[in-house]
Amino acid sequence: MTAPPPEPADPAPAPGPRWPVLRRVAVGLAGLLLVIAALTAAGLPVFVHPQVDPLRPADAIVVLGGTPYERFDVGLELAERGLAPELVISASTGLKDPAMARYCTGEHTFRVSCFEPDPWTTQGEAQEIGRRAAAEHWQHIIVVTFTPHVSRARYIVGKCFGGELTMVASPSRTDLAFTAWMYLRQSAGYLRAFTEIGC
Repeated sequence: MTAPPPEPADPAPAPGPRWPVLRRVAVGLAGLLLVIAALTAAGLPVFVHPQVDPLRPADAIVVLGGTPYERFDVGLELAERGLAPELVISASTGLKDPAMARYCTGEHTFRVSCFEPDPWTTQGEAQEIGRRAAAEHWQHIIVVTFTPHVSRARYIVGKCFGGELTMVASPSRTDLAFTAWMYLRQSAGYLRAFTEIGC
């Protein structure tokens, strides 16, 4: 007597509708993490460890504005070391800012002048640098700004000043929140600078 034919196996249950969605979400998150990692790596030499230059005597030291005020102390210290006969400070917090009096109206053995940029941007500062450089025949200037701003400032000031730039980085915060904010802010500033024509 022959055995009955085996019954066909039940087909494997089709995956529920959630699996394709979860797969797409996982792939999307992995792609996002890769993009963030690539942008972080690309930003390290721009915002965290920018190119700075060896110090040597210049025609003027220019401190770009902003807070915190430690950058102005760096500019004063460089002038006190005799690296330039003139210290120019962008008082982007306003000439009436009491904290600026120490820098702009104090007694020094070198010339100090302060100005309010117009417009109140790095481009406004660069335009003032260009005007002063033409009037005073500057060939080489030392520019001080905070670390995440160094690379962008070099690009913008270089559009208005054709001489030699020595960039100096004033120390700044290094915590994760500040660094992430600087990545966003400085990147947006770069995009704006790239679209601006001329000085």
